[in-house]
Amino acid sequence: MSWLTRVRNALPFAPKRETPDNLWTKCPGCEEMLFTKEYEENLSVCPRCEHHGRIGADERLGQLLDAGFEVLPAPKVKEDPLKFRDSKKYPDRLKAARAANPHADALTNAAGTIEGQPVVVGVQEFAFMGGSMGMAVGSAFVAGVQRAVADHCPYVAVTAAGGARMQEGILSLMQMPRTTAALQLLKAAGLPYIVVLTDPTTGGVTASYAMLGDVHIAEPGALIGFAGQRVIQETIREKLPEGFQRAEYLHAHGMVDMVVARKDLRETLAMLLGYLAPATKAAA
Repeated sequence: MSWLTRVRNALPFAPKRETPDNLWTKCPGCEEMLFTKEYEENLSVCPRCEHHGRIGADERLGQLLDAGFEVLPAPKVKEDPLKFRDSKKYPDRLKAARAANPHADALTNAAGTIEGQPVVVGVQEFAFMGGSMGMAVGSAFVAGVQRAVADHCPYVAVTAAGGARMQEGILSLMQMPRTTAALQLLKAAGLPYIVVLTDPTTGGVTASYAMLGDVHIAEPGALIGFAGQRVIQETIREKLPEGFQRAEYLHAHGMVDMVVARKDLRETLAMLLGYLAPATKAAA
């Protein structure tokens, strides 16, 4: 036995304290270590650099809607229609995604009110296969629009997606015209459609329902675009401007109506709903 071992055994060292694994959160923006509780109490926004972190569908719905909202059932769709397989089978990827997330796919609808004003809100979950748009997402979006028409209230879409779901091929791309056509139901009923663009909103989602709103709101710093920056830069062979495809850049160039901090988002939506849909508030 070495002298170090003898000394260590003789001294009354206190046992090692167990600390929770989730006590700290590293900010993706400034890379500061934050107390997780403090971070979550600040709506998953860094109190130092104001970086807006990604949040789940349930958390988003809880932040936007009044208490007592109803989560709508997800429409049933045929899974793995192409029998797709890459390094894993598509059903295995779906199973893993569902085990790690509370909902059956990447878009969840809820009916409720925002400061007393009736609304249907659809939220994309980026943690579910990158929020990718497949038949389930397209069907959920259409179902959310139909519910809004039935309830004669606005539809709010909170987007977060990496694009179309490659495992569904052309069937995924077909959701772009399908969701675009569904929005005509809202227009025909004279109901507002508001889009909240969060980080990231890219690909086929940007090329369809994410950019067809009556009002477009973006969270600060959100990445919003169709193709990736590297692809664009290599195509045009020019250096892209500073902040390209970020919410503030798009706002400055007229593609986004306003950039709103998360803490002000609920109040801003309530104001817009009051302006755009006063009849629905009166009817309630």
